[in-house]
Amino acid sequence: MYLSVISPIYNEYENIPLLYNAVVKALAGIEDWELVLVDDGSGDRSFETLAELADRDPDHVRVIQLRRNFGQTAAIAAGVDFAKGDLIALIDADMQNDPADIPMMIEKLNEGYDVVSGWRKSRKDNASRRLPSKIANWLIGKVTGVPLHDYGCTLKIYRREVLTGFRLYGEMHRFIPAFANSVGAKIVEVVVLHHPRRFGKPKYGLERTLKVVLDLFTVKFLTSFSAKPIYLFGGLGISLMLIGLAAFLILAIRRLGWGVSVVASPLFSISIMIFILGVISVFMGLIAELLTRAYYESQDKKTYTIRETRNIGNGSSGSCRG
Repeated sequence: MYLSVISPIYNEYENIPLLYNAVVKALAGIEDWELVLVDDGSGDRSFETLAELADRDPDHVRVIQLRRNFGQTAAIAAGVDFAKGDLIALIDADMQNDPADIPMMIEKLNEGYDVVSGWRKSRKDNASRRLPSKIANWLIGKVTGVPLHDYGCTLKIYRREVLTGFRLYGEMHRFIPAFANSVGAKIVEVVVLHHPRRFGKPKYGLERTLKVVLDLFTVKFLTSFSAKPIYLFGGLGISLMLIGLAAFLILAIRRLGWGVSVVASPLFSISIMIFILGVISVFMGLIAELLTRAYYESQDKKTYTIRETRNIGNGSSGSCRG
């Protein structure tokens, strides 16, 4: 199988030659591979360094330069769009991940998995980065139902087919395993090497945590309710309507038992408002259902994905991965 190693680059000119040499050494036993380097609007000499590498090794090095800094997720998406490989490996350019782990991860993938995710078990970062990461990994695992130790580790390998069918926005590259799981991909996590950063500086701080939490809400909706939004809005609406009815029932009991005025109580207005919000939520769910159907039918998108077929299509007796 053809392997594409994709690395987003942002102000990493000192690390680029180190990354290239490490990838060449790690993939010495692999015949068909390419290194796709995406310059995400760097302000240093990164692109010039990338251009020199592309001229030196045109058989393996592919370079993409984005017009400005669109972010790591967009750079990864661009790399995937232009990559030719059946297998897609993602790795950061800061040389904290080690390309030497890629052959081991490919062997693990060949055991029948669709995604192999790296786990920086001995992470060489300070506590101010490790602690928020552990909390975020725990939260993401609980919400998505995919309990990985290290969502933030860029070093992952995918079969190309699990990356089709969805687009990435914001900081959603870390949620690719959750998207893959939603289409039935088999996921495994392996321990990978992690080194201290030698050159450059980290591009992200604690402010990224808020973006991750907000993206998590989007991911949960897309993976659980995108095909049936009525389950979310309708469930919320019915719950609100029941709360409103329960509040009104309390008012009725107080009126019949103790003669307390229903209209004079603030609970009366609150119960009506809650009930109306419930009705609105149900109607929002119905509108979302219509939009979902229009989306799937207009683009001829399927609500399922296929892993393998036999004796399907043109009558061949072989198998086909999908």
